[in-house]
Parts: sequence; C-alpha cells; structure tokens
Amino acid sequence: MHAFMTECGEHILCIDCPDQPGIVAAVAGTLRDYGCNIDESSQFNDKLSGHFFMRTVVRPYEDGASIERLRKALEPLADKYAMRWSLHDCARKVRTLVMVSKADHCLNDILYRWRTGHLPVDITAVVSNHENNRKLVEDRGLRFVHLPVTKDTKEAQEENLAALIRETDSELVALARYMQILSDPFCRTHEGRVINIHHSFLPGFKGAKPYHQAYERGVKIVGATAHFATSDLDEGPIIEQETVRIDHTKTPEKLQVLGKDIEARVLSRAILAFAERRIFLQGRRTIVL
Repeated sequence: MHAFMTECGEHILCIDCPDQPGIVAAVAGTLRDYGCNIDESSQFNDKLSGHFFMRTVVRPYEDGASIERLRKALEPLADKYAMRWSLHDCARKVRTLVMVSKADHCLNDILYRWRTGHLPVDITAVVSNHENNRKLVEDRGLRFVHLPVTKDTKEAQEENLAALIRETDSELVALARYMQILSDPFCRTHEGRVINIHHSFLPGFKGAKPYHQAYERGVKIVGATAHFATSDLDEGPIIEQETVRIDHTKTPEKLQVLGKDIEARVLSRAILAFAERRIFLQGRRTIVL
C-alpha cells in the first residue's frame, strides 16, 4: 500500500463483523476525523449469519491525509467490533494469473477487456497445460507458461503453479476454461483467490457433451456460473451467474455458441467484482456489494 492517500486518491475499505448497533456511524466518524470523504458506500446485514458487511470508497479531502494514520485509527475500531477489514488503493490493479486449456473464448475476452482498460487487473502470466494459446498470449506481450499435466506429473505441476503464483505475487487466479481439477490442499491454500467458470443448465449436465445432453432433454434455459474454486467440482461459493432462454430450434452446436458467449461475460464480471473489492466470503456463500 502507498503511504499517502493524496498520492493516489481513492481507497476501498472492506469490513465484515458480527452485526451490532453503531458500526456505520463509528466508521463514518473515523473517516471524517482523519480527513476522508465517503464517495460510495454499500452495506448488508446478513440475518442468516448475523454478520454485517460494508464496502466504502473513501477519498481524502485534507492535504496530508495519511493512509498509515487512518490504518492506525481503524485498528482499535476493528478490535471493538471484532472486524475483519482491509484497505485497498484503487490505483493498484489486482495482479492476476490466468489459466487456460484449449478453448480460448474466455481468455480472448479477458485479454480484450484487459487491453482496453475495462478490467483493472495486471496479468502476470498465462498458464496452460497445452500449447494452443501460446501465440495468442505472446503476441500481446504477456508471459506464457506451459505446464503439461499427466497423471504422473499432476502433483509436481501443481507445486510449480503454486511457486509461480508466489513468484509473480499474483493475488487472483482466473480459470478461463482450465480443464484440470485442482487439489484440495491447493484450493484451501488459495481460498477465495481462484475463480472458475462452468456451464450450468437446469437441470445440470456433467460429463461428456453437456450441450448434447441438454438438447436431448429439451432444456429451456442455458447459462454459466462463476464461483470460487474448491475441491468439490463446480460447487464453490457462487459469485456471478447468467442464463438465457432457448427453445427446440437450438441445436447442440448453437447451444455451444451461446454457452461460450455467456461463459466469457460471466467470468469477466466475476473478475471485475473481485478487482473492485466487492466480494465477501461468508461460509459457502458470497456477499457481493
């Protein structure tokens, strides 16, 4: 984090704690006392868990307003309300490692949004278990890392992946249709930092040729789900979803085209929510403010 808020403008303050009276007033008062204005604020009282969540965009209105002074002022407040909290510089983009296998639709979408500034991320590298997308990545001046996976190399390559995440100081890992299951230890170590995308139908179809299965069952809705990766395949806390209505005229091939488009959009929205510090993990759920 930077030393002075006046050097980089807005910061995002994220808070979650047991719900109790006076939290919003206490936070707002502390921000006022330390020379910060509130540009945007969202909060949610989760009655299911009794937990309170708050995301606040703050900007200094006094010269010399120091992030370190504010951090020190927030510490006793955090102790009083048993808060988990973080303060993020909006000028600092989220360092993101992208992983892909053969299909490139999600990767292409991320690269476009990154290049045009629509995703506030720094792509640290693109990792793949195949060589298919090397040229696409390197033509954009990005690092491509090939980590081929077999039954015998899976554990070693996952260790290499973890080392690469540390080397690149990547905060987020985006699985852009990476078709390998990550181990339980890896998912636990990187909990809340790995976002996956998968096709989702009503009902859901797993295994080979899901679009053909959907067509054969006469599905009326197709969609995609972005979620945090866990050892339970496609069962992690959900971040973003989208569906589209279809009818009997949509062949499996047309369903695949629709599905790829939805997958790309949903994954990018989930990455954006992470980059804007909107996602709070609460057990098996997410709160997205």
